[in-house]
Amino acid sequence: MTTDSSVSRSRPTFRQVKAAREPIERVIEVLLFLAAASSVLTTFGIMYVLIGDTIDFFKEVPLADFFNISDPKWTPLFEDKHFAILTLIAPTLVTTGVSVIFAVPIGTIIAIYLSEYAAGGLREWLKPILEILAGIPSVVFGYFALLVVTPLLQKIYPDLGGFNMLSAGLVMGISIVPLITSIAEDAMRAVPVQMREGAYAVGATRIQTALQVVIPSAISGIIAGYILGISRSIGQTMIVGIAAGLQTTYTWNPLDGAATISAYIMQVSQGDIANGTLEYNTIFAAGLTLVLLTLVLNLLGYWLIRKYREVY
Repeated sequence: MTTDSSVSRSRPTFRQVKAAREPIERVIEVLLFLAAASSVLTTFGIMYVLIGDTIDFFKEVPLADFFNISDPKWTPLFEDKHFAILTLIAPTLVTTGVSVIFAVPIGTIIAIYLSEYAAGGLREWLKPILEILAGIPSVVFGYFALLVVTPLLQKIYPDLGGFNMLSAGLVMGISIVPLITSIAEDAMRAVPVQMREGAYAVGATRIQTALQVVIPSAISGIIAGYILGISRSIGQTMIVGIAAGLQTTYTWNPLDGAATISAYIMQVSQGDIANGTLEYNTIFAAGLTLVLLTLVLNLLGYWLIRKYREVY
């Protein structure tokens, strides 16, 4: 018959268990650190390549020509060369603006419905449909914009050309609706039920609770969804390349066709331009500009998140 002392000797102590688990924990910690470091190193690697070739570009092109706003032209592939980047920035901001104007209200409304109105069974059906929409390749969206949306818009605007930024921006908005909806709905569902019940207790309707209680409480997560949607939209390539065209034209009119920064990079990358030439280095200068635009928008978004967190 065993005694309590013999049983206690057979059981490992806390220090023994900790000592046995420590090597495994160290391995897991190293793996997690490497995973985190890989993303940081990848970002630094991309910036190193962009900045290095951009410096070579500016050795031949003055900054005054690159930031020329009085006569914006971008024709590095022609004999009469101009390098005003505003020619590419304007269409990029126009298509992104159209997509955001379309996607933000639609995505937010769908998120409110899924979070506050939809029954559990219906929500389980709608979420996979949105995920399928998010998984459609961008080239499919591009041909949808060119062959379906543009002809529909031409019935409203008869003079609308086959390539235009309006149809590209609208379809870009459709492509980012699932992303905005998913993140916004998750943020709303994370709001404690007690806050909703408190609003109902003082006589608030469901829509009043959603607009005045749930959305303000989840605003930081909702804005994070907007930021990710804008970041995806501003770097979109195939949709704008197919539907908006590849003509480098300075215009702020969404009814016109024009090339965005990403569409120009795609055009030059697929051409026969030799590596290391001035024409080839333009894609690195344009790419760095696109990165800086995305960075500015992200910083603005994170500033808004912190501001609303302080308010609410």
